[in-house]
Amino acid sequence: MDWGNLVGYWPFVLGLMATGVVSGIAAGLLGIGGGAVIVPALSNALLLMGYDADVVQHVAVGTSLAIIIPTGIMSARAHHKRGALDIAVLKLWAPFIVIGTFVGGLMAGLYSGDVLRIVFAVMAFLIAANIVFAWQTKLMGHLKGSSLTHRISALVVGYVSSLMGIGGGSLTVPTLVAFGDTMHKAVGTSAAIGVAIAISGTAGFLISGWGAEGLPPLSIGYVNLLAFALVGVLAALCAPLGAALAHRLNQKTLKYVFAIFLVCMGLNMLWKVVTG
Repeated sequence: MDWGNLVGYWPFVLGLMATGVVSGIAAGLLGIGGGAVIVPALSNALLLMGYDADVVQHVAVGTSLAIIIPTGIMSARAHHKRGALDIAVLKLWAPFIVIGTFVGGLMAGLYSGDVLRIVFAVMAFLIAANIVFAWQTKLMGHLKGSSLTHRISALVVGYVSSLMGIGGGSLTVPTLVAFGDTMHKAVGTSAAIGVAIAISGTAGFLISGWGAEGLPPLSIGYVNLLAFALVGVLAALCAPLGAALAHRLNQKTLKYVFAIFLVCMGLNMLWKVVTG
């Protein structure tokens, strides 16, 4: 596509705007950072624009992490004001989350787009199963007093979240609940941890994608600035709409909506691998 022609921007811009609206509503409705929506939606938009499948997935993941930084900061501040943030857990997790996420971001360039899609799909299925069956609490509940277990969990959550392009809430919240935190504190602490994940992961994707070929215009490494601006702003504006809808649904309904949503996203990623 000739980017010298302004008309050529519009399909991409409209796709980004739609991604921002959907991810914002989903973030408010389901209590997620939006990465689970942004990654598949942005990768679809870039594929439709004719970009290489490998580059597309890396850009979608890297840009998603960058978008989560400002939204995560706002969310963490709001939770902190309400006392729903476990500072002790945050201090224990933060250094290891940063290490795991940064390593994941640096290593992302070693993986093909299909590998990243498979990681996203498998983790989406596991998270959905955990939401429905709560197996993580049964497996890890007795380890809540172990600092080593907390640190290992932080490394794993950071690494996987970086490759998925999410803020980690879907992984962090059930882990902290399994370790004994209340749901409110787990959500608030997860929001703050998500900021660390997003900053470290974004840095890794900026470095690993530096000088990569076939990137969309206005990209720095694997982070697309146009997508960062449009999706980020619209997601922030639309999140209250999702939150308002969430208050009309009971928690059990929301839980199953989230699980179904994750399964659909995972199937979508696997379909791309199969039809590649």
